[in-house]
Amino acid sequence: MARSWAQTWRRPKEEERDGMYDLIIRGGTIYDGLGGAPFIGDIAITGDTIAAVGTVSGGAREEIDASGHIITPGFVDIHTHYDGQATWDDVMAPSSWHGVTTVVMGNCGVGFAPAAPDKHQWLIGLMEGVEDIPGTALAEGMSWDWETFPEYLDSLERLPRTIDIGTHVPHGAVRAYVMGERGARNEEPTDADIAAMSAIVEDGLRAGALGFSSSRTVLHKSIDGELVPGTTATARELIGIGRAMGNVGYGVFEMASDLVPEWNEFDWMTALSKETGLPVTFAMLQSPMKQMTWTEQMAACEEANRTGGNVVAQISLRGTGVVMNWRGTVHPFVQRPSWRAIADLPWEEQLARLKDPAFKAQLLAEDNLPPPSMDTAALFMIVTAGFAMQFAMHDDFTYEPTRDESIALMADAAGRDPAEYAYDALMAGDGNGFIYLPILNYQDGNLEFIKGLLERDDTVVSLSDGGAHCGTICDAAAPTFLLSYWARDRKAGTIPVELAVKRQCHDTARLYGLNDRGVLKPGYLADLNVIDFPRLRLSHPWLAFDLPAGGKRLLQSAQGYVATIKSGEVTFRNGEVTAARPGILIRGPQNVEQRIAAE
Repeated sequence: MARSWAQTWRRPKEEERDGMYDLIIRGGTIYDGLGGAPFIGDIAITGDTIAAVGTVSGGAREEIDASGHIITPGFVDIHTHYDGQATWDDVMAPSSWHGVTTVVMGNCGVGFAPAAPDKHQWLIGLMEGVEDIPGTALAEGMSWDWETFPEYLDSLERLPRTIDIGTHVPHGAVRAYVMGERGARNEEPTDADIAAMSAIVEDGLRAGALGFSSSRTVLHKSIDGELVPGTTATARELIGIGRAMGNVGYGVFEMASDLVPEWNEFDWMTALSKETGLPVTFAMLQSPMKQMTWTEQMAACEEANRTGGNVVAQISLRGTGVVMNWRGTVHPFVQRPSWRAIADLPWEEQLARLKDPAFKAQLLAEDNLPPPSMDTAALFMIVTAGFAMQFAMHDDFTYEPTRDESIALMADAAGRDPAEYAYDALMAGDGNGFIYLPILNYQDGNLEFIKGLLERDDTVVSLSDGGAHCGTICDAAAPTFLLSYWARDRKAGTIPVELAVKRQCHDTARLYGLNDRGVLKPGYLADLNVIDFPRLRLSHPWLAFDLPAGGKRLLQSAQGYVATIKSGEVTFRNGEVTAARPGILIRGPQNVEQRIAAE
């Protein structure tokens, strides 16, 4: 059930007051989450709360030796899509594998509540199209024991898990619930429609939602090719709904947008944040498809905040695009006739054909069939022929490859055809090879611009999309990538470890009012990671078929996590999940002062 201070704050037992704690982590290098200089010390935990930090005397029921390791707060990932998975999965992988102890889902205007009984399959199709989550897995995995948004929260609350979860009220579901087919078709709402949508959002926040989300990009479509409801909403609708958060007094307005200039997105975002005093956050990407460059986006964000707004740019940590594999969602040959002829065969039969030299020669000699949709023709060309932007992945792949490492130039250096080179790259590991295609955030052929963004106060680390894009990406590994690459391995320049920790802990938590976590100080929630920092690294990705109904998803694990502690309980030891399931549904903002006062 949801955590309330009266229910979850446990005063120390008599023996604990005499020096006996539940858990002590000893001798680690502590990064406090606030960006302060690290120091060697101990952390004592009583119940679900940090009791002492520094030199801790006395004993505990359990101790963890952190000598030679670093200790960080648990990571807070604010951009995920576990809306369906969270109803059946108690482990919450892959995010939980990467030191994440809190996630926020319901982003980009898609989710599963409110849900009219006749809209279940439609909502699944919306999520499948936008976030590439297998519809069969969602259909089999979800119980649909809710209709309203508060009932959805009640359903989420019933399942203990390894991490805490919070969620937005999603625009697409709200619009369809209120307006029916008119809403699904993105028709203009009446004043009564806006009032009804606002009421649902307000009820959702009062029941515990952390905000409201919307999609404003034509790239987000249902499995049937229809735009997400709300994509073309006017400022009248967006501000009208956003005021519901102002009525409640908290919440984040989250949005993905094409930032079309004539929509004047920054005007209404600034006006809404000024009126309500609440943050509006948007996905900030270096994109050849956006009419606003990333520098123009950040300049507009800076101007909004200079004039009294509260606008925050969500940033990704690496190139955003697709990881291609024979069994993934896309690969360079996905529209060639020979592949289409075997696309629905079992993998064993596909692999046998792919290994056949005659089949390979036939496929390589073919032209692509037309793209499935002309709206995605440019993307289709990059996937099927953009070999100058594609990179064969290997065990030490950095996610910041040089142009010389592209398939086009590697093939040219070897005197080979790029398509054949790509084919062989996919055949690595008995047909389990991967090709990386960074479509966004990689126009310069490097990630240097992200370094500057990581150092700004008007940005927040986001866009991991944990639980989504199951056949194309695995950016839920972002927290591990932030620490291992940005704070240690990047040859072109790193950021301090203390800044990396602050960005993934304190800063993400504070944006959503989760003021009880992300910091290692007495009174805060005991969410921590013990990490063997020199050994921290990402695994090679792999494709698993472990979702309900055998649904597929790209996964990436990590080495180096000695322990992850959630609410005082060890949920992972040396990368292996334990039986502890202390994670709960977060309802609304969380206040550390109330925890300390309760002590």
